[in-house]
Amino acid sequence: MVENKKISIIVPIYNVEKYIDRCINSILQQTYPHFELILVNDGSPDHCGEIIDAYAKKDARIKVIHKENGGLSDARNRGMEEVTGEFTMFIDSDDWIIETMMETLLTQSIAQEADIVQGSFYYAYEDKLLVDKRHQEETTAPIILENKALMYELVTNKVVKNFAWGKLYKTSLIQDIPFTKGVLFEDVFWAHHVMHHVDTYVILQQPMYYYCQRDDSIVATYSIKNLDIIKGLKERHRFMETHHPQLTKASHQLIFETMLVHYHLLRANKEIDPDRVYRDQIADYLKRNSNKIREAVKADKSLNRQRLLFSIHPTVHLAYLGLIKGLRSIKILRRPTGLEQVPIK
Repeated sequence: MVENKKISIIVPIYNVEKYIDRCINSILQQTYPHFELILVNDGSPDHCGEIIDAYAKKDARIKVIHKENGGLSDARNRGMEEVTGEFTMFIDSDDWIIETMMETLLTQSIAQEADIVQGSFYYAYEDKLLVDKRHQEETTAPIILENKALMYELVTNKVVKNFAWGKLYKTSLIQDIPFTKGVLFEDVFWAHHVMHHVDTYVILQQPMYYYCQRDDSIVATYSIKNLDIIKGLKERHRFMETHHPQLTKASHQLIFETMLVHYHLLRANKEIDPDRVYRDQIADYLKRNSNKIREAVKADKSLNRQRLLFSIHPTVHLAYLGLIKGLRSIKILRRPTGLEQVPIK
């Protein structure tokens, strides 16, 4: 057993009556017992408040907070006010974790003197589990990143994800960095401020976190709020220009890729952008920053081709994407490596 360091786990709760027992039980069944579980009822309209009160009566490690609805960021911030552990974890209330996750992450944090330890995760559907093995293998040894490499991996969004969950943080690192309220994809606004102060970051390959894929989740139904991710990436880009200028090309590349996706999503959902206001904003940004984006994607043949086609007309780019999809469906082109299905444990 690792040293008796206390871990504070913050779980924001809203309208997850169907999932909350699974989440809480996975935490209470951890092999590492020295933790406090901070359950923040964010004005949930269902029976979640009663459910978590019942848990608190049975286990002294549980602390319950009831508050008016303020959103995920506000709930996390309120939970941070109650943290007394040397380490902190965030777990979303519809997700769950394997029983050795806390012990595994803490062992590595102490051994490597790491500010943050990240585990891999499953995309958990009702009938299947998917794992992203494009950039790592479960049997590979831990990856240790210093700050410069960490910031690059964060910006390229391949090995290091923006998600606040699935990681063990030294509390001192994050206690004065609040989440931005009132935005979707709040982690995009938060992660770079945290990572900027990290000296040692450890990545473990083993999936330990089940990321629930819900049809009714806030990211499953497209709306104008989904454009908050672009706002967050732009804000992060300005931060990189000031603090990590060597990463501005990589930042522009991700902004470009993200904008293409959302332009076509807006086009497919014209009822939420009937006057083309948001599509025009994306097109205008790409036009004003065309030289920087061209420089950012020139080494990637596919992205550079897409840039050229989109600059001709978005319809031309969309037709190209349709052609590629069709050629892959009849196996003339190879499908890109993606998520792999693994047995349900």
